[in-house]
Amino acid sequence: MNRIQRLTPLLKSFVEKGPAGCALTVVQRGEVLYQDSFGYADLEKKKKISSDTIYRIYSMTKVITCTAALMLYENGHYLLNDPLEEYLPEFKNPMVYRYNEYGDKTVSPAEKPIRVKDLFTMSSGLTYGGDGTETERQTRAMMENAVATMNMRELSKQLATIPLAFDPGTHWKYGTSHDVLAALIEVLSGQTFEEFLKKEIFEPLGMNDTSFRISDDKRDRLCVMYDSAEDGTLTVNDRMDAPFQPGCRYESGGGGLLSTIGDYSLFAQALARGGELNGVRLLSPKTIQLMRTNHLSQQQLKDFNWAHMSGYGYGLGVRVLMDPTAGGNNSTIGEFGWAGLAGSWTLIDPNEELSVVYMQQMLPSHEPYFHPRLRSVIYGALE
Repeated sequence: MNRIQRLTPLLKSFVEKGPAGCALTVVQRGEVLYQDSFGYADLEKKKKISSDTIYRIYSMTKVITCTAALMLYENGHYLLNDPLEEYLPEFKNPMVYRYNEYGDKTVSPAEKPIRVKDLFTMSSGLTYGGDGTETERQTRAMMENAVATMNMRELSKQLATIPLAFDPGTHWKYGTSHDVLAALIEVLSGQTFEEFLKKEIFEPLGMNDTSFRISDDKRDRLCVMYDSAEDGTLTVNDRMDAPFQPGCRYESGGGGLLSTIGDYSLFAQALARGGELNGVRLLSPKTIQLMRTNHLSQQQLKDFNWAHMSGYGYGLGVRVLMDPTAGGNNSTIGEFGWAGLAGSWTLIDPNEELSVVYMQQMLPSHEPYFHPRLRSVIYGALE
């Protein structure tokens, strides 16, 4: 048996105890090593996953956003160490919440400005909504209204009114940094975020089913999202689909795109081949090298402490493998990528000219179980 075919029983086991359906595409040096799908896009209708199934890719959007921003970097529109306020003046003189040893909270000016690079590396002090800090609580309250009413420029201005969780550049914290990066792309390009992505990435590569909204003629191709109970029972989750409806202005750089496995594979292949696919160049190999280099300090690496990311650092918007022994990884130092909330995942390895795209739609995603196993089987099959 071809060793790459060991993926088939693995993927079937995922569907038995996890998502209703899943799909995987593995490409190396232009050759499709593996491409298959299992299970259902819609359990009730018994509709199988197919090559044209559309998925909510959530945070896999981030890799596209950071690539788009680096295209503007290569055109000389900004430098990574530039203060963000030069382009988004709402971030001039940011404030920071500080806590003493007793947990008492104060607000004072940030010790330094947010740099553009801090948006890429999640070291800006911006957070997602949550309960852990006052920044997270205020962000959560603001974001509850954002999807219904705001575009990315308006979102950026609202986020800038909330004091940061820490001084820029001092810590790593997953948050809305890449949504603000989308606003920066809009200001620098003079286009909406989606207009820029369509013109510079989607249309040139032929990513015809990648967008922020689901059109009526494609609605029946959108994979159903499921919540998974502890016993594995799946129930439909449509609570989070407001941003994808026609007419919504919200184009999240951090998690807003819909795509197919074929579309995203074209994008991933371009990055795996040094930034170019079928005569379309997105970035130079040198810029991709910068993207897939760890940019975190020792303190920030301590903050980037997700267990299934052991051995990884964080580059310009992507995880990047630094130490294979720490995570027990058989992949290449410098392989990079990211994952989406509902379990989608990409791995890109320019050294091997390898790209991997996995799709599913389930919460919780079981990412720490699924993704490392896919990686170990794929690399175990390479010659």
